[in-house]
Amino acid sequence: MNTMNTKFDELLEFPCAFPFKVLGLACDTLSDRVVAVLQQHCPGDYTPSQKPSTKGTYLSVSVTCTVTSKEHIELLYTELAKIDGVRGVL
Repeated sequence: MNTMNTKFDELLEFPCAFPFKVLGLACDTLSDRVVAVLQQHCPGDYTPSQKPSTKGTYLSVSVTCTVTSKEHIELLYTELAKIDGVRGVL
């Protein structure tokens, strides 16, 4: 398994609010799928914001959740990237 070697543990104090931006193909269900993944790993009440690309081909979904560790952030990046149609997670 490819493990990340991030410095989140050196830069943040946990638990903390952490913003994720998921970039994917424009689809009516992208926000719902992002929230579904977050609910699996950090249940909460999420209100994602969406922004379409200029041509409307892509959609960015921004949402902030409470993370508890460096590993928690890395897990969320990995799981969000697995969503069908997602092109990147920032």
